[in-house]
Amino acid sequence: MPLRPVRPPAAALAALLMLATGCTAAGGSSADRAGPGRELSAAELRAAAVADADLGAGYTVTVMTPGHGDTGAGAGREVADVPACQLLLDAVTPATPAASASPAAQAPGYPYAETDLSVARAADPRGGVYGGLLGYRTGRAAVLQAELEKLFGPCAAFTSMAPAPLAEKPGKKAPIRTRHRLNREDTPTPGGADAALGFTLTNESGSAVLSQRAVLARIGPALAVFTTFGVAAEPATAPDEVIVRQQVAKLRAAQAKKE
Repeated sequence: MPLRPVRPPAAALAALLMLATGCTAAGGSSADRAGPGRELSAAELRAAAVADADLGAGYTVTVMTPGHGDTGAGAGREVADVPACQLLLDAVTPATPAASASPAAQAPGYPYAETDLSVARAADPRGGVYGGLLGYRTGRAAVLQAELEKLFGPCAAFTSMAPAPLAEKPGKKAPIRTRHRLNREDTPTPGGADAALGFTLTNESGSAVLSQRAVLARIGPALAVFTTFGVAAEPATAPDEVIVRQQVAKLRAAQAKKE
């Protein structure tokens, strides 16, 4: 999905994206067209990330290592006050290389492979799109999406707590409490995808209000999440359809190739 604290926007994207993703049910049922497609290795998933040439002039893509910017395994992990909503937070939090080998990383929301990316567009300096490509074992992506869809009611409004940044002085670290609100957004299923979810997520910490607009698409055993960010005065806009469409097509093509 989905947008992961103390990280650059791209990694945070995957976190928040998938979080909201799970909470909305726009654009079709998770049971729609259980699409074919093989599981991609970590290297294949990275190779399937959309590139500048796939998007045309004016677009610049940066592919990043999942968890880049973390200060350690589990750093900044958010904990939801509503137990049911923890699945959302776990689903959107990318596993760092160190954490991926731990039992916690094998929880339902964690992918076995992930690639994060950001896309900038010269014509729209504010309209950057952050994405996460998440590989799951066969059948797990659809199950996870269905589980997340059920949480729209109980997780329409909830709070979470995260450890204070490690940069804080010893003895002065206070947990960070964030209020979350989720709203559905009508989102058509992109061609080549099996289902899609759209949502807007707000994160409110003190007087600061951050909005995130996200689209999560399920392509075979993979999930692709796309997020944009905004603030109260300038809410996040829908992710660029060109980016969404091209990324879905590239993932589907990669899954169709023989090993």
